[in-house]
This record gives sequence, structure tokens and C-alpha cells, in this order.
Amino acid sequence: MLRLAGARLLDDRDYPAVRAVLAADPVGSCMVSARVESAGLDPWRLGGELWGTDGRSVRAGTLQGLCFAGPNLVPLTGGTGALRSFADRALRRPRTCSSLVGPAEQVLGLWEQLAGDWGPAREERPDQPLMALDGEPLVAADRTVRPVRPHEIDTYFPAAVAMFHEEVGVDPTAGDGGAGYRARVSELISGGRAFARFEGGEVVFKAEIGALSDRVGQIQGVWVHPRYRGHGLGAAGTAAVARHLVHGLGRVASLYVNSYNTPALAAYRRIGFRQVGSFATVLF
Repeated sequence: MLRLAGARLLDDRDYPAVRAVLAADPVGSCMVSARVESAGLDPWRLGGELWGTDGRSVRAGTLQGLCFAGPNLVPLTGGTGALRSFADRALRRPRTCSSLVGPAEQVLGLWEQLAGDWGPAREERPDQPLMALDGEPLVAADRTVRPVRPHEIDTYFPAAVAMFHEEVGVDPTAGDGGAGYRARVSELISGGRAFARFEGGEVVFKAEIGALSDRVGQIQGVWVHPRYRGHGLGAAGTAAVARHLVHGLGRVASLYVNSYNTPALAAYRRIGFRQVGSFATVLF
């Protein structure tokens, strides 16, 4: 018995096959794995849908392609046929995602299918080294970097906004006055996943653990106050967060960075991060 071609909405019956795909690349799949591990495959709990394309036989119980469709569209695996199926499904409804992000081969292949309807993109970032660290950082960790406390959100939030504006190119407080972004930042703080160094009542370094799966933690939002740049705070602070992940939480520390950001890329390599893959991002 063969399945017809096309992407289908996955449910909890597909959990073993989904977990097998995610386990094959724990660093690359961290963003999706973190959601699946905590919420299963039900779209309401997951905060999005998981789409899959099947292997040739129903009984094989394998997935040739896997894609998460939520606030971001994240194609994790799949060749040309699977990506075409994901594009067909995505184009059946208005675009609601803010970006297309994930393994470069899948993201760029899917964007080729979607660009005619969803383009032009606000920005394309086709080369983002995906990096990982599973041991002691090679740079001394900044011992003053610590988890942000809930009552410090008013001090931390402006730094988070500045980072977002520099990295993404848009103001996260536009539209709703920042309520949605502040809620997300508050969630990270309450979960012990926002880290900062404070000097004179302001944040001079910040970073967050954006996604945390059973095996990997993905560092995001690394930012140094402009007045303090060029003094090694970024490397030492990132080393502190990575060390917390590896030794404190028993995870592999990961991150991805734009290839053109040569200072950041050099700093991560000094810390001991090694490239394990390539990501790409398309911003809308």
C-alpha cells in the first residue's frame, strides 16, 4: 500500500517517526524538538502544525520530509518533492509566519518554491553557520553574567529591544506597544533562560537560551552595549551561558550566526564552538 504524494498534518500517532527525524540531527532540530518534547504534536499545544511527507510504504512508518509551521516556517528535512508539497500546503492559506528559518538546503529550496507568491523578502540570509559546543569553553567565562531576576525586567527589556532592532531590523515594540515581545522576554526570564551582566544599573551584556530540548540549548540574542564593545565582553559572556548549558544543564550549547558577522564568528570559534551545519533565514 502506497501513500499519495503530498504533505499531511501529523498527529500523535506519528510521534515515533517525528522523534526519529529530530533525533537524527539534535542541534539542527533544537527549535522544533523543544516544542515537540513539551507539547506533543497537537497543534493547539504545539503552537503550530507539523507537516510530513511519508516514505513509500505506509507500514514503513518513516517520514521523508518534516516541516514546522507556526510563528516561523521551519523545514527540517526533505528533498525537492517534499519541499514542493510543503510549499503547496503553505500557499493554501495567507502567510502568517514572520520568517522562514532552518537548515540552509531546505530553507533555500522551499523559498525557491514560495518566492513567487510570498516575495519579495525583507531580507535573505543564505549562509548562517550552525555551531555547537559540548565541552568546557576555551575562553574564561564572565562570572558576573547571571540569570536575570523577574524584578529586573524594566532594566533588561530595553537591551532586549535594542538587540532585536539591530539583529532583525524592526522595532519589536511597534504595533502593540511591545506587549507581545515583553511577554516573551518575561517568559524567558521566569524560566531562568535570560542572562545578563549589569553595570551601573544597566545591561552591558545579554543573551538568552531561546530553545531548550532534552539534548541541546540554543543561545540567541547575544548583545553587548555599544559603549562596552571591543573589550571581550561578548565572548566571555557567551562562554558563561554556554558553560551553564553544558555543565549546569547537561546540554550541548548551540547557536547560529550570519557568516558576514566576522567578529561574532571569530569570537564563537575562540570560545570553542565548531560548525556542525548551515542555516538560512528569510525575513518577511
